[in-house]
Amino acid sequence: MRATRGGPVRTRLLGRPTIALHGPEAIVFFYDEQNIRRTSALPEPVLDTLFGRGAVHTLDGAAHRVRKALFLALLKDGAGVAALADHVAVHWSEAVGRWADGRRVVLFDEAALILARSVCAWTGVPLSDDACWQMAEDCTAMVDGFATPGPRHLRARAARARQEEALAALVRVAREGEEPAYDNGTAFEAVAWHRDADGRLLDPHTAAVELLNIIRPTVAVAWFASFAAHALHRWPVHQELLRKDGDGQYARAFAHEVRRFYPFAPFVGGLAATDLTWQGETIAKDTLVLLDLYGHHHDPELWHSPYRFDPQRFAGREPDADELIPQGGGDPARGHRCPGEDITVALLATLTAKLAGLDFDVPEQDLTISLSRVPTRPRSGFVLTAARNSREPHTPG
Repeated sequence: MRATRGGPVRTRLLGRPTIALHGPEAIVFFYDEQNIRRTSALPEPVLDTLFGRGAVHTLDGAAHRVRKALFLALLKDGAGVAALADHVAVHWSEAVGRWADGRRVVLFDEAALILARSVCAWTGVPLSDDACWQMAEDCTAMVDGFATPGPRHLRARAARARQEEALAALVRVAREGEEPAYDNGTAFEAVAWHRDADGRLLDPHTAAVELLNIIRPTVAVAWFASFAAHALHRWPVHQELLRKDGDGQYARAFAHEVRRFYPFAPFVGGLAATDLTWQGETIAKDTLVLLDLYGHHHDPELWHSPYRFDPQRFAGREPDADELIPQGGGDPARGHRCPGEDITVALLATLTAKLAGLDFDVPEQDLTISLSRVPTRPRSGFVLTAARNSREPHTPG
């Protein structure tokens, strides 16, 4: 399903009347809380896999603003983002040391583990190495199974339940001690001691949900890492450009183009807050409204040659707020745009630079990317064989 400039598209999704919107004006319309609400908008299967019950994504108004402020403070801090990227660079180097014996590795799986170890260390979540491995596996399962019935969905539910229980137990233990000073505390402590709009601490389950809403999206950068490898393999000219990238700007441009070009989340959704009108079309209250992300990023009226992979689109500049919207549109401080977007870009740029500096072979494998699968990625997960003399590149700051 793809909305077009010719008008919105009506369909049914999960048994609910649904309308898909497309275009720059649709972004403003969609992120106006007077038009679209999130409370009760997310289907139960999505809550029980991807976001968790009671998550910030399900809130509106003051409740949303206070909870969102917690995430903004943690995820929009430049020094904090850089520190997380440094963790990723260190864990990448450790992983490459294990790959250098010439064995075949699945990049998607390795990237997920690198990201899980990094974000757990960065947040201050006290997990053993085996527990980090389980976290990586569970977070990828949560993302992989949110949009489909059957075994993938059941694995996603089990993964979320397991991690929510484990993190809630850690929150209870933390609260047996003294409340830390927030200016020196970890992200784990900030969530564990966060007070909502009503002045109350989050219950341990909800605190665990929100901790996973920091950890899970970070691990999900593994999808973008596999896309980046796919792009480097398909268009190898970019590998040398990245190796010559002294200030990291080309790596950031490359990361932005990966997020534009490749399909990850095809749309975001909410419910019509009241009876609405859009481009002459009536939208009844409680209709599921989707914002077409993939169509936006491949609209020839917005992008020159949209099906050409071209990082130069973003050379020397950052995209405007509603120009590039793979993690939602609008203002993250006032709406539902993902506050972790800076982290995604920084980590993807770091992994891209590291990957470009790695000497590796790509054995025969199935690298097709199915547009009928949500979320999608190269079917093989991108298998590579690192050379024994693999070198470590400069990591962009």
